[in-house]
Amino acid sequence: MDADVTDSAGTPADPGPDHPDGDDGPRDDAPGDDASRDDGARDGGGRREAGDGAGPRTWADRPRAARRQGARRHWVRWTALGASLVVLVAAGVGWWLYRKLDGNIRTDTGAEAELRAYERERPTALVTDAQNILLVGSDSRAGDNAKYGRDDGGRQRSDTVILLHLAADRKSATAVSVPRDLMVRIPRCHSPGGKTTGARFAQFNWAFEMGGTACTVRTVELMTRIRVDHHMVVDFSGFKEMVDAVDGVEICLDEPVDDSAAHLKLPAGRHTLDGEQALGYVRARKSLGNGSDTERMNRQQQFLGALVNKVQSNGVLLNPARLYPVLDAATKSLTTDAGLDSLRDLYGLVRGMRNVPTEKVQFLTVPRQPYRQNANRDELVQPDADELFAQLREDVPVTVVPAGKPGGGPASARGTAPAAGTAGASPAPTYSGRNAADDLCKR
Repeated sequence: MDADVTDSAGTPADPGPDHPDGDDGPRDDAPGDDASRDDGARDGGGRREAGDGAGPRTWADRPRAARRQGARRHWVRWTALGASLVVLVAAGVGWWLYRKLDGNIRTDTGAEAELRAYERERPTALVTDAQNILLVGSDSRAGDNAKYGRDDGGRQRSDTVILLHLAADRKSATAVSVPRDLMVRIPRCHSPGGKTTGARFAQFNWAFEMGGTACTVRTVELMTRIRVDHHMVVDFSGFKEMVDAVDGVEICLDEPVDDSAAHLKLPAGRHTLDGEQALGYVRARKSLGNGSDTERMNRQQQFLGALVNKVQSNGVLLNPARLYPVLDAATKSLTTDAGLDSLRDLYGLVRGMRNVPTEKVQFLTVPRQPYRQNANRDELVQPDADELFAQLREDVPVTVVPAGKPGGGPASARGTAPAAGTAGASPAPTYSGRNAADDLCKR
């Protein structure tokens, strides 16, 4: 028997070229060596099983580079899967938010049918890309609004009406307030209950109370000969929530106010009003200034300008986290025509306005004066009012200057300064008003 042959369990002394560690590799039975270094599994007698030696049998037996590549592929697959899940979840949440906001908006189908019935009487739009939107602030005392006055069975009045004109080039926006006590011709209308009301000469806010939004739209069109493209009705609660969504709006009071009817009590000075206080501020009448509706409309215009400025200056439109509460509050309070009753439609409207400079967002009131037969009512000042309506109808820029400055004056007054670049032409009127860039605390 040869001396170098052994019957004991183990491997040959020279593993040969098939050993995974090469010719210089250590002996498998060297002290401290782990059984996992062997090429294949062995049976109880130390013999290799069939098929051993063809390649690595476990993850640890694979070459280190191959193990790293496999781990990398494994990590990439899990990363891709995780990213896909995130995208799906985000898309699902986004769709849910979109549907929620879209579902908040109510469509005024009754007004749409009424306006369609009187289509032949309505004016024709003269400028294709310009838009005229009638904004109506409802003072219904029904439901949550009952604390602001007596609930007359849910009947609504137009506490605030503003005709918003968006220029065709979207470089300016002009908001014209229509006094609720203005004496106007109200056409024959149908009430929400189906009753027909006869044409009459009465104060403006009767149109909304008797015939709803459609009657108000037709009354404005009859007075101005401007085609109203869209309308929106906003209630008290929605206004409050919008103010709260932008963390309040700053105003300055020249004197203290204590108005129990408006639920507002504030000392003189600078204040950041929350939604409840803001509603009291724009509704207060007898406790501020001379108690006239004229001053109340001026405060409403000032506040709306400050609200627009707050939204633009704080980047709300570009910050989804801040924009969503504003949209949620706005959409929950809106009743619109069919052309603006979706989030997509409203987004298109806002997108067209977002680049309008705040100094080009102007507020004014129709030229008016005390009604000659009743000083508690208003009437239009002519030809000033008709000239203003013609400028809006033809999409001609309107010049608005603060009261007390050249060309400014009382709300019923207009200046006669020539329009810029029109030397020798007929003087263009200027109207007293303000713009959204005005600071209420720097007057």
